[in-house]
Amino acid sequence: MLNKYLPNFINYLPEFKISLIETAQMMIISGTLVIVLGIIIGVFLVVTKPGGILENKPVSKLLDVITNLVWSIPFFILYMLLYPLVSLLFGKQAISVTGAIIPLVIGAIPFFVRQVESSLLDVNPGLIEAAQSMGQSKVQIITRVYLKESIPRLARGASITLVVLFGLTTIAGSFGTGGLGVFVKRYGYDRSMLDILYISVLVIILIVSFIQGLGSYIAKKTTH
Repeated sequence: MLNKYLPNFINYLPEFKISLIETAQMMIISGTLVIVLGIIIGVFLVVTKPGGILENKPVSKLLDVITNLVWSIPFFILYMLLYPLVSLLFGKQAISVTGAIIPLVIGAIPFFVRQVESSLLDVNPGLIEAAQSMGQSKVQIITRVYLKESIPRLARGASITLVVLFGLTTIAGSFGTGGLGVFVKRYGYDRSMLDILYISVLVIILIVSFIQGLGSYIAKKTTH
């Protein structure tokens, strides 16, 4: 039955599996870095704002300007700008999954930083004042108040960011890094193999639904 209705997909199944693995590698590595670095940068952006617990206007302004600057550059152009650096660092691996990590991280971090900033700014100022009156250190306020209280919104923001990152991997694939997006274009679109196109779209929907569902689950479990 599969050979009858999905002949092209069955023929190119090995390549489909490879493309899925390549996309998974880009998502796991770059996604982890984006979330970790995004939280760090987002926290510094918030606590150094005027009136913040580590008020430092120059630092806050610098982080804000850099975030806006990178965010304003379309990812395709950003990738081209970063390619000489990637090529210098990774050589022949610049056109592989490894070479895609730096552009993906830099391209997605500004989006997540804004998600983190929005989440932290939504924390009740009264909780921060209470923590300060209890003599908690700056680090304790960041971890026990800002981050702890923001977990539900951070989870949702992280899931949205990962969906955006998933889309960026398809653009990165056009530079030779591989992945599901390139597989769909090469066979589903360029060669009009519609069974490959439809199955790939279904898989993409399932992946995006899983990411969003996981974020919603974490947010629901940590809401208090």
